[in-house]
Amino acid sequence: MRMDSVFDALAHPTRRRILELLKGGAMTAGALADAFAVSKPTMSNHFAKLKAAGLIQAESRGTSIVYTLDLSVMEEVVMGFMGRLRVGAADDDKGDETCATETSS
Repeated sequence: MRMDSVFDALAHPTRRRILELLKGGAMTAGALADAFAVSKPTMSNHFAKLKAAGLIQAESRGTSIVYTLDLSVMEEVVMGFMGRLRVGAADDDKGDETCATETSS
């Protein structure tokens, strides 16, 4: 399930930091790896987990791999999770009641 893979990918602080770095724009695997004090194979595993979850995309450019952030998957999962919790539906009803009460006073 996509939601499980996204939450699994987000569970590790290094992967969350990779996403934060990519928020600023595309970066090569080497540039991302330089930001962390871990081995290249470890970084490769983090990239693979993020790619499998659909949170990043990879493109080969010459001898480099360039990663970009894909927020559409994150948005889809967050919206789906909020729907499961019924976040927004009850809040919308309360908002209407509050407005009606405030305008009738």
